Amino acid sequence: MQLVRRPRILSTLVLAGLVAGAAAACGDDGGGGGNTDGGGGGGDGGGTPDASPISGDRYALTFGPYDVAPGQEDTRCVTLRLNNPTPIKVHTLHNNLGDASHHFIVYRDNATTESPTPTPCTPFAGTLGTDSAAPLMITQRSDETLTLPDRVAFSFAASQMIRLEMHYINTTDVTQTVLATAEFFAVPDSEIDHEADFLFIGSPDIDLAPNATSTLQAYFPVPASLDGSNYFAITGHTHQLGTDMQVGTRPSAGGARSSVYAPTPFLWDEPDTTRHTPPFTIPPGGGFDFQCAYNNTSGQQVGFGESANDEMCFFWAYYYPSRGAKVCAHSDQFGGVNICCPDAGAAICSRLLGAL
Repeated sequence: MQLVRRPRILSTLVLAGLVAGAAAACGDDGGGGGNTDGGGGGGDGGGTPDASPISGDRYALTFGPYDVAPGQEDTRCVTLRLNNPTPIKVHTLHNNLGDASHHFIVYRDNATTESPTPTPCTPFAGTLGTDSAAPLMITQRSDETLTLPDRVAFSFAASQMIRLEMHYINTTDVTQTVLATAEFFAVPDSEIDHEADFLFIGSPDIDLAPNATSTLQAYFPVPASLDGSNYFAITGHTHQLGTDMQVGTRPSAGGARSSVYAPTPFLWDEPDTTRHTPPFTIPPGGGFDFQCAYNNTSGQQVGFGESANDEMCFFWAYYYPSRGAKVCAHSDQFGGVNICCPDAGAAICSRLLGAL
C-alpha cells in the first residue's frame, strides 16, 4: 500500500509549544457552494418545517454541490443561516454524505454573516474560544442520525447560524462531486429539560513503523468541570491504517476499566456510534481509557496528522447537561500532558488547534 504524503506539523513540536505555554501560565474551487433550505439553487426546500419520518419540525442546510479533482484532499467550510424564525430545541440531527467525503462536522456558530462559498479552513477552527463555534455532530458514515435522550436538546437561536465543515479526499481518477445535507428536527420547548454538548478527545502520540502492527493506549482524566455529566453516545475515529478503536472508563488512572465503546468489527471509514441508554457517568477523579490499533502496510513511517494519509486516535462523546463543547488531548511526551480547551486558555488552545 502506497500513501501519498504531504507536509505536516510534527506532534512533538506542537506539544513542546503546548508545554512551554502551560509553564508560562482546503484545493480547486470547483463549481459548488453551500445552500440553505430557504433559498439558492440546490437547497433543500423552503424555510417552513415540513413532514419527515423523523419526528419534529424539520429544517435543513446543504454543503455543495462542489467538484473535487482527482487526487485532491482539503477541508472547506461554509457558514449558513438556518431559516428558523423563532428559537428552537433540536432533538434529532441527521447527516447525509455523498462521494469523496472523509468526514463532515456541523457546528452551531455565532457568526453574524453568511459565508456560502466553500473556503479552506482549519478543522475545529473557532471552537476553542468561549464565544465562537460549538460542534454539534461529526459524521463519517454516508448516512447517520443522532437522536438525543428524552428531554435533552441543542438550543438554537432564531435564524441560527450553522457552520458546515467538509473534509474530502478524491482517491479516484475522475472528478467527484461533494454534497452533504444536515437536517435538524425540533420539538416543543415543554419537552426539554437539559442542554446537550460535545467532547472531542484523543492523543497525537502516533508513530507507526512501516510494515508493522502497533497499539496506542492513553488515559485522559476528565476535568472537574465535567463531574456529574451523563454520556449518551460515543464514536471512534482513526484513518485508513486503523484496525480497532476502543474506549473505556476508569474511576482513577489505575482503577478497573469498564468498556463503553468496542464495535466489532471497527470500520475506520464508517465507524459505529455506540448509544448508551441509560447514559453512563464517570466518578470525580476518573477518566477515559482509550486505545487504537493499527496495521501499517504502507512501507513508510506514519505519524499523527489531519490528512487521510496520516493517522489519528480520537473519539467524540455526546453528553448532558452542557458544560460547553471541549476539544481535549493526552500525550505521554514531556512527562505526560493533559489539555482540554477552551479551559486551558487561548494561548495553549491555539497550539492544540494547530495540531489537528
